[in-house]
Amino acid sequence: MSLKHILLIICTLFSYSLLAQKGTVRGNVFDKETGEPIIYGNVVLSGTTIGTNTDLDGFFTLAGVPVGDYTLVASYLGYDSTAIDIKIVDKGIDYQKIYLTEGGFDLGVVNVSAKKEQARSDVRISKLTVTPAQIKSLPSAGGEADIAQYLSVLPGVIFTGDQGGQLYIRGGSPIQNKVLLDGMTIYNPFHSIGFFSVFETEIIKNVDVLTGGFGAEYGGRVSAVIDINTREGNKKRFSGIASVNPFQGKVLLEGPIKKLDESNGGSISYLLTAKHSYINETSEFLYSYAAPDSVGRLPFSFTDFYGKLSFLTGNGTKFNVFGFNFDDRVNYNGIADLNWNSLGGGVNFTLIPSGSNITIDGTLAYSQYDVSLLENDGRPRGSAIDGFVAGLTFNTFGNNSEFKYGFELNGFSTNFNFVNYLDATITQESNTTEIAGFMKWKQKWGNLILEPSFRAQFYASLSDFSLEPRLGLKYNATDWLRFKAAGGLYSQNLISSVNERDIVNLFVGFLSGPEEDIYKPGSTTIETDSKLQLARHAVAGVEIDLSDKIEFNVEGYYKQFNQLININRNKLIPTDPDYATETGDAYGVDFLLNYNSSDVFLWLTYSLGYVNRFDGEQEYPTIFDRRHNVNALATYSFGANKDWEASVRWNYGSGFPFTLTQGFYSLVDFAGGIDSDYVSENADLGIIYSEDRNSGRLPHYHRMDVSIKRTFEFSKYTKLEATASVTNLYDRDNIFYFDRESYDRVDQLPIMPSIGLVFHF
Repeated sequence: MSLKHILLIICTLFSYSLLAQKGTVRGNVFDKETGEPIIYGNVVLSGTTIGTNTDLDGFFTLAGVPVGDYTLVASYLGYDSTAIDIKIVDKGIDYQKIYLTEGGFDLGVVNVSAKKEQARSDVRISKLTVTPAQIKSLPSAGGEADIAQYLSVLPGVIFTGDQGGQLYIRGGSPIQNKVLLDGMTIYNPFHSIGFFSVFETEIIKNVDVLTGGFGAEYGGRVSAVIDINTREGNKKRFSGIASVNPFQGKVLLEGPIKKLDESNGGSISYLLTAKHSYINETSEFLYSYAAPDSVGRLPFSFTDFYGKLSFLTGNGTKFNVFGFNFDDRVNYNGIADLNWNSLGGGVNFTLIPSGSNITIDGTLAYSQYDVSLLENDGRPRGSAIDGFVAGLTFNTFGNNSEFKYGFELNGFSTNFNFVNYLDATITQESNTTEIAGFMKWKQKWGNLILEPSFRAQFYASLSDFSLEPRLGLKYNATDWLRFKAAGGLYSQNLISSVNERDIVNLFVGFLSGPEEDIYKPGSTTIETDSKLQLARHAVAGVEIDLSDKIEFNVEGYYKQFNQLININRNKLIPTDPDYATETGDAYGVDFLLNYNSSDVFLWLTYSLGYVNRFDGEQEYPTIFDRRHNVNALATYSFGANKDWEASVRWNYGSGFPFTLTQGFYSLVDFAGGIDSDYVSENADLGIIYSEDRNSGRLPHYHRMDVSIKRTFEFSKYTKLEATASVTNLYDRDNIFYFDRESYDRVDQLPIMPSIGLVFHF
């Protein structure tokens, strides 16, 4: 071999060694004024195709960067871009803190829309992200924006009403939806007056609503997930909000204990919120015509508290301590008296080791929920559930790839007591533990993105092991056309006491899966193979960018509920089983058309859905089987400084199913045993229900809400928002419930005007 060939080989090997020399740059992007993270901001290496978006913490990672000198550029719409010179060394990890200042709209090459870029780089099927700005775009019922009002405009989401309403997502009941607040499980997220949730809009950082086909990082539910994250308090100055309207008052206080030091990035901040309703008092002279009882008051009251303490270190590592207490009461005179309390607290953290490409997220939290109900039948109900969650998640980043894995430990206890209409008692006291591990891999090959994941979950009390493979994928056919799909297996242990024949469906009790034998639908002898609730999901869809401002999304879905478990509300004698099983299907298609510009926001959804159950004897539609659901929303900002905002929202839903009344009979309870005088005794009125379950349909539902808001700015930090709103503008009589015995119809809330004031300082 000649010297020339040897030198050529050496040069070739040296060239490959240079190509193999790569490093990583990562960091956080913050708002310079408040220290808040910039979510979904753009971060690129100028002059290259290497770039990414920040996450909910403003964190970013660019892995596999060839060694050399670069200019790192961070940008976000409405902020001035910031550029930093960096040097990448072999196998090195460079951490950068970047602060953006609000300014002009830099629409340069680097400032590509983060939302569009995220749509191209993430699967995001059946996943809707909700921000506080979107929540506030709705007409404010009672003068107060709330996520409870916004969730109901999302495609695939059905809300059953203004009073005692429940949330149903693509064929799943409330117990089959997992609601998380900073990693904690929230067992009842909505107050009895359906306009308001337990969550304060002003502290929400991000809400992810996963309506099906979600990845293996979420477990323990068979239908959907609502994942809510709160922000940290202001890291630079003391600030707050105070508001008042006819429904409630609230206050928010936040500020630094240790101000953010931009040189080292460290800070300590706090965030406190409190709100209290007084609609039960104000309605006596403002809305007495809306009250369902003889005293002329709307019977709702609630009080909520939330607090958070946040620690941020110089390398992006953060630590949060948080806690909450939520109370609710509703007393429908002569019908139902319900009280519930929810409280909890915990810690979460993100560790960013300086010498490793791994980041670690952790949560340790505890929450509990107690509810009691007394109806006019004199049969009390009670339920209590409390539990903890401990979890660790590890993230590693590569060039066009991400690998996530973790572990989760859940433990909870339930105490349930129920007396049915035949005076048979159903009780349960149980303690259970769930242990899970998961892994999720995301890889981008050209225009194809794959997200296979796998979850293994062990239910200790049932000695049941569930293996749950899942898959998500997206194909970017063009810059404006994307195809996507997802599916997987799902399981859960918790079951609910809700019954479709309750007059007012307010009581939501919780039980863990039964340890005793349960039987297949319609049988009392053939045992089931598993004591879990089980489901399969399949979702497919397409995203189309009709223009820079118009998006169109279509998704078809199918959920097969292989096994659902309910308490046996028809238990006659002690030897009858406490539980009954059924199977079911939910399928349909959701359409979403969205237009978004600087002054106009338009949102139009249409959902076609079918939800059926089979109890072993007949197939029937569920009480939340709303065949057609339409939501139209428009928001317009105007005025010299866009200090006016007008909003209108219209919702239409076809009628819910119900079981028809076939007749009545004299119900003698034989309380005196064999000596009961059944001839002369005044018997109760018994109801004979139609054999065709849920064969009737209630009237169609529709409602229009409008609001107009004026913002008065007094200084850089102080402003007043005045909102005038009208709920149910054209006073539609939407049915709430029908009392079969008295033959009385009670409607949802009528037209309700209100004025609200919100002061920011």
